[in-house]
Amino acid sequence: MARPDLNKVQPFYHKYIALVEENELASAFKRYTFETIAFFKNIPTEKIDFRYAEGKWSIKEVLQHMIDAERVFSLRALWLARKDVSPQPGFDENLWAENANTSARSWEDLMEEFETVRRSSIQLFNSFGQEELDASGIVNNAPAYVLGIGFLLIGHSLHHQKIIGERYL
Repeated sequence: MARPDLNKVQPFYHKYIALVEENELASAFKRYTFETIAFFKNIPTEKIDFRYAEGKWSIKEVLQHMIDAERVFSLRALWLARKDVSPQPGFDENLWAENANTSARSWEDLMEEFETVRRSSIQLFNSFGQEELDASGIVNNAPAYVLGIGFLLIGHSLHHQKIIGERYL
């Protein structure tokens, strides 16, 4: 399986996919899952509630957002892979963040949830054959396809790791 065809992916998502250096989705999941978990496990405890500016998410909230987004991306991929032609809605990540009650959760619980969700994503994408990976449809009023969503899912996590490294640590 090759990298996604960017002609089948909305230009807004190209920046996320470009962060994924691997050419195969399975090897990208393997590499970046390990690296992402190690990255978050090495964040100092005193930094997890840090916000680099007024109105910005804390690192805990960023991780919660990554978990929520990964679930949404996986559902989108499953939806398309199963040939459901119903358009899928977008989601308001800021509204979701406001209603996630992240401050009441422990860092350890969030880390465990991320690892569980990522394992589930890996199993889902590993279950797809080429026909499912090529399946497409409408997501958030724009064309999308399963392989592109897989790389987007990984690239989205890498994007947030980069921001945390640059602005929070």
